[in-house]
Amino acid sequence: MHSTYLEAGVNLDAAAGWVNRLKKLAPGIGGFGGIYPLGEDDLVASTDGVGTKLKLAIAMNRHDTIGIDLVAMNVNDILTSGAKSLFFLDYLAVAKLDPEKLEQVVAGISNGCEQAGCLLIGGETAQMPGLYRDGDYDLAGFAVGIVKRRDRIDGRKIKKGDLIVGLPSSGVHSNGFSLVWQIIKDCSLNDRISKNSKTLGEILLTPTCIYVKEVQKLMSQFTIKGMAHITGGAFLKNIPRALPQGLTARIDEGSWPVPEIFQFLQKTGAISNQEMRRVFNRGIGFVLILSAQEAEQLCRQNQHCYLIGEVIEGDSLEWR
Repeated sequence: MHSTYLEAGVNLDAAAGWVNRLKKLAPGIGGFGGIYPLGEDDLVASTDGVGTKLKLAIAMNRHDTIGIDLVAMNVNDILTSGAKSLFFLDYLAVAKLDPEKLEQVVAGISNGCEQAGCLLIGGETAQMPGLYRDGDYDLAGFAVGIVKRRDRIDGRKIKKGDLIVGLPSSGVHSNGFSLVWQIIKDCSLNDRISKNSKTLGEILLTPTCIYVKEVQKLMSQFTIKGMAHITGGAFLKNIPRALPQGLTARIDEGSWPVPEIFQFLQKTGAISNQEMRRVFNRGIGFVLILSAQEAEQLCRQNQHCYLIGEVIEGDSLEWR
């Protein structure tokens, strides 16, 4: 029997419907970041958490990397508009204070902000006994960036025939963990997925890549027309968010190396190819859309990038 995200308790279709309902109340939502005009600039804001990856940090009693995930989930979203992240705030909810554990969490947040080139300017720690069990906690992050309005990347210049360049992920990142937990329920976090690999727990806890400095450098060298952060909903949901109406993407299966952890999860959970495609990043954490000439030049110069697809006419993402 195949494992699915829906069986794990996450309904992606219902989530999409919920966002559409919210658009009636807040028409500006739906992009990777919210836009607020300020003079000749646009402020770009994001808020997000790390989902049930938190359970992994708690299970392993290692809390120094989950804060990096928290920052990454926000600053990578802001980055898709071409914005520079300015500052970050966090919200931490606990049953009771554990100073040593919380210091690890905040140290990770500080580390993530350093990687993103932004400032951690404050936050809130709420003690809520009775709502959380002892040892549990929850995290949310808030980031604001800025970009000149004339320089904001919004996908409007994307054309049929432009190419899609993928930047590699560090692993599962911070999405799909509800399904991960269902898949590994009979495994030990101390298991090794292959002879020379790290433990399963160590691999899954690997923090989300922060792409800010790498992509900012590429933005100074190439004309990037669109970007997408591959988070919840994977390629199926996130690449279309970067494209104008009437255009979609054709993704070339096998055009990038898929990390071993995804092969392990698919085999262990008997997950279909279709479900893997709609839940996990499968090794690509961020994508750039450029003209064919510039995309090919970028990939010739940078072996860290992969040509993974092409912009085509249509309304639903295709695979070949």
